[in-house]
Amino acid sequence: MQAEWSSLPALNAVLNGTSAVLLLAGRRLIRRGQMQAHRLVMLAALSTSAAFLASYLYYHAHVGHVHFAGHGWSRPLYFSILTSHTILAALIVPLILVTITRALRARYALHRAIARWTFPLWMYVSVTGVVIYLMLYKLFV
Repeated sequence: MQAEWSSLPALNAVLNGTSAVLLLAGRRLIRRGQMQAHRLVMLAALSTSAAFLASYLYYHAHVGHVHFAGHGWSRPLYFSILTSHTILAALIVPLILVTITRALRARYALHRAIARWTFPLWMYVSVTGVVIYLMLYKLFV
């Protein structure tokens, strides 16, 4: 990995972790009835996830594939997490867009109906993104 790209994986993990924290805060705010605060926090989560995606794509466009260096039990664990993360990351983008569009159009019943699915999947993708970073760049190098 070239030096000019070496900080991007850590940035990506921070962006994923930040998204997860914002998602939890947004859920807590809406349960307390703080709709405006919820809206702002969820838009921040969307922005953070979008920044992650842009950074991730930029990094991999320049670096390419990064090989997992772990052996033994860590390999099937890593690839199981990576596979589920990748599939759900592709599925979550349209779910997020529909969920947020419904909220911005004040279609709150429809928003709540899909947010029940979007929230846990988005959380899973955000958290496993951090786990993948740790496994790929910190734990098994």
